[in-house]
Amino acid sequence: RFHIADEKDILDGSLTDVYFKRTKEILKAKNLDKHVVAEIKAKSLPKGYEWAILAGIEECAQLFKEIDVKVEAMAEGTVFKSWQPVMNIEGMYSKFGVYETSILGFLCQASGIATKAARCKRIAGDRIVLSFGARRMHPIIAPMIERNAYVGGCDGVSATKAAELIEEKPKGTIPHALILLYGDTIEATKAFDDVIDKNVMRVALIDTFLDEKFEAIRVAEAMGDKLFGMRLDTPSTRRGDFKGLIKETRWELDIRGYNNIKLMVSGGIDEENIRNLKEVADGFGVGTSISNAPVIDFALDIVEIDGEPFAKKGVSSAAKNVFRCKSCYKDIILPKKETKREIKRKCDCGGEMENLLFPLTESKKII
Repeated sequence: RFHIADEKDILDGSLTDVYFKRTKEILKAKNLDKHVVAEIKAKSLPKGYEWAILAGIEECAQLFKEIDVKVEAMAEGTVFKSWQPVMNIEGMYSKFGVYETSILGFLCQASGIATKAARCKRIAGDRIVLSFGARRMHPIIAPMIERNAYVGGCDGVSATKAAELIEEKPKGTIPHALILLYGDTIEATKAFDDVIDKNVMRVALIDTFLDEKFEAIRVAEAMGDKLFGMRLDTPSTRRGDFKGLIKETRWELDIRGYNNIKLMVSGGIDEENIRNLKEVADGFGVGTSISNAPVIDFALDIVEIDGEPFAKKGVSSAAKNVFRCKSCYKDIILPKKETKREIKRKCDCGGEMENLLFPLTESKKII
């Protein structure tokens, strides 16, 4: 069988670090259980990151609807910073303790992917960014990867099951395999055009056999207005000045009247490539750098026990709320006990402060 867990393993708590399981056994044997508030936050972000995008909340909600606890969380897609609680969990510890491994797993990887996608799209601006990274990770999590790339700002995803999850059409071009089987780029592109639904954009791959400039001219003259774009996935051993290569290809297309044909690039694309190439490229297929993005290192910490502030060293005790100004986006973290008198507080800029933590689940119901 495949080396994977299934949903049952997550829901019954068997997918956990063993010390949580042993803790539950001890609490039961000693008849010791307490009402706690635990918060989830990232004490630091990946190197060079000043902000991150929260993702994985929807999967957490599916888990929490099976657990008798009260949960508040920031909304999926919220921008947050280090030390800001993104989730509060309130209830008897024995009800949710064994799920810490899964809860953090849902949030850490999903948020890392969404954040990297957002960083890529922020640099790309109005240029297209597609998620091509499903093949770099275990196939069982492909829908999760692509969904969170979409949450982070990617304009589309390539994996079919992932596109189904986000209720979008999958985006893709023509693979080298089809061109190799036909032995010619034009013949493969014509076959694609003959067979595939006309609503699918025609994006020809132009780096299989010939120099990209000459292949671009050949394909443009053969396909004309049927083409939406062309993709350059030039091998690293042949790239040299990749920006110059794309610029030259663009020039040759433009002087022949093919200004409408978009140039997409792929193959090892990351933030720096996008920054360097966006002047000459119309879109980017980003794979490994999104699917293998640095995780957001969330931690779950108890901050209250039986209504009293209580936490380990290095963690500020008491349940908290996070307020953000709707005008200037300044953030303030406050103890929940101060929330009632601070709820109408105005920001220094005069803007209204909004609590970022919303009810997510309570009594096994998604709110």
